[in-house]
Amino acid sequence: MTQTIAPRVRILVLLFLAVTGALLAGAAPASAHAALTGSDPRQGTVVDKAPAQVSLTFSEPVAVSDDALRVLDPKGERVDKGDPDGASGTTYTVQLLSGLPDGTYTVTYQVVSADSHPVAGAFTFSVGAPSETSVEASAQSPDDGLIGSLYGTGRYLSYAGFAVMAGGAAFVLACWRPGSGVRAVQRLVVSGWLTLTAATLALLLLRGSYTSSGKIGDVFDLTLLSEVLQTKTGAALVSRLLLLAAAALFIAVLFGSAQYQRDDEEKRDLSFGLAVGGTVVAAGLAASWAMSEHASQGIQPGLAMPVDVVHLLAVAAWLGGLTALLVALYRAPADTPVDTAAVQRFSRLAFGSVVALVVTGIYQSWRQLGSWSAFTDTRYGQLLLVKIGLVVAMVGIAYASRRWTARLAEPGAPVTLREEQKETAAAMSATGGGAGQESAGATGTGKAGAGTETTAAASASVSAASADTDTEREKPAAVTGPAEVRSEESGAGAKAGGDSTRAAQLARQRAAVATARQKRLRDADPNRFGLRRSVLAEAGTAVVLLAITTVLTQTEPGRTEQEAERTASSSAPSLPSASSAQGTGAVTLNMPFDTGGKNGKGVVTIDLDPARVGGNDMHVYVERTDGKAFDVPELKVALTLSTKDIGPLPVVPDRLATGHLSASGVQIPMAGDWTVEVTVRTSDIDQVTVSKNAQIG
Repeated sequence: MTQTIAPRVRILVLLFLAVTGALLAGAAPASAHAALTGSDPRQGTVVDKAPAQVSLTFSEPVAVSDDALRVLDPKGERVDKGDPDGASGTTYTVQLLSGLPDGTYTVTYQVVSADSHPVAGAFTFSVGAPSETSVEASAQSPDDGLIGSLYGTGRYLSYAGFAVMAGGAAFVLACWRPGSGVRAVQRLVVSGWLTLTAATLALLLLRGSYTSSGKIGDVFDLTLLSEVLQTKTGAALVSRLLLLAAAALFIAVLFGSAQYQRDDEEKRDLSFGLAVGGTVVAAGLAASWAMSEHASQGIQPGLAMPVDVVHLLAVAAWLGGLTALLVALYRAPADTPVDTAAVQRFSRLAFGSVVALVVTGIYQSWRQLGSWSAFTDTRYGQLLLVKIGLVVAMVGIAYASRRWTARLAEPGAPVTLREEQKETAAAMSATGGGAGQESAGATGTGKAGAGTETTAAASASVSAASADTDTEREKPAAVTGPAEVRSEESGAGAKAGGDSTRAAQLARQRAAVATARQKRLRDADPNRFGLRRSVLAEAGTAVVLLAITTVLTQTEPGRTEQEAERTASSSAPSLPSASSAQGTGAVTLNMPFDTGGKNGKGVVTIDLDPARVGGNDMHVYVERTDGKAFDVPELKVALTLSTKDIGPLPVVPDRLATGHLSASGVQIPMAGDWTVEVTVRTSDIDQVTVSKNAQIG
């Protein structure tokens, strides 16, 4: 009873950890993908005179190239000069040409964050007054385009190659030592090494274009390649290539040792040496990712990088070992089947790997999310939820695999491996005996070989040669000439050769029949068939899981995204007050509202400038009662001059930032006491209209 319940309890505990453990996110800040947190001039602002420079502030230090920051005039011409300057930590500036005319200017940036990911974006500001511009205030994402797709594919293949190579080798060493002599397993591990090597070389070549121009023609630019080699990512890729050379030697020794016979002590020493050396090489390869990506930045990098290494090793042991087990179940030869003990050992290895994944995943989630809301409000959190769901699915399938393995090990299993081997040996013996007796009767030797035809043929040849020799001794010399002796010897040799060839053919046929029968016996086992299906389903889920993991490594962490929004909100220009607007010709109206629903209270502020007859700029700011910026689903403004029966004149402002909307060219036809009405909707059904009067013109 205890033996039945204990595995289920362990599985339930593991499922609980996989679902809830990663949700234990704290609020401590960490740093990963860089994000733009501020600029001078600010996004969407209108300044009286052209600035001498443009400054951009990021959430962390970034790598800036000569063309990383560009400023374009309304015609799309560059108006910046010199290289960007980043002397003040996370703020980077670029100088502008003097005497810039009025109009809307576009600032574009493409930098590389400290965790090796490129970050791009654009925004606009205006001098004097907004104007038409031929430049779109958007920047292509580094992941878009052909280079981005190729780079993402290379990252996926590098992860897959590492998992197959390291996990396959671990499966052979820790679970199924006879697998080192199985050709299908050898090809699997070697293909993993080749995939990782080719992907690493491709990433090294694509890196320069990926972080700069995004053009396919720059892939083989030696100047860009030399710049990449001087970066942290370039050093990590080169280190990975050097470690792959050591991995090639390890693989050669692992599979080459299967060709030699050794005693038990030598086998233990060799296995121990391979285990130590393989672990060191695999840890070094995993560190080449940890030292250049998310784990290398933010809080506790000294702890985060070893945790990331353990996480990657656990992924490789589980997913790569699972792939090796799948290949062994389907492609292993009949004379070297994967036994039940090997499957049970891998089951224990996979369980330990999943526990390590859950523990390290909790820590990584805490660093990358930082809050509960990031799970649903950010793309990184949503992808992480998908990953957690896939892990839970894999654990469930793995539980089914453990049950099939337990059935294989039961004494009453339909066909166990030991019975299979005994039946096959008996079949070969019976077939070989019958064939041997038949051959013996045909040649006159009178003795049957157990499954061999060569002995019978050889006995016949010796008997024939002996009889011929005795006959020749009794003949006179005149009758037995040299030519006749040679002719008889030649006939005997031809007969012996023909019998040997036929014996070899019969032996091969019997071996093929025995192998086919052994495979039929193995495939007919319902428990083994069920194990195959469950492992195949688990491997298919692993492919999707690895793809989600690759996308996660290229996605801005939820904590960084939310921190950037908070910083941008706090650095937004303070709302003008009515008192400060007096005497300047501008009108500012503050109107509290309450839609009656949840989170339906706040304050809307209307800033109209210059508040005169003709065209005006309107800025609308929405705040919650605690002073934080408030994004509402819908906001509309209407202007009415009741004394002249004018209006309502509708105004639909556009969103610029969180809680900040604006509209330009708002026409005021005449001066008077205008009523400004604002309709605010905070949900699908909660809406309210507030109003206030203001003297305009």
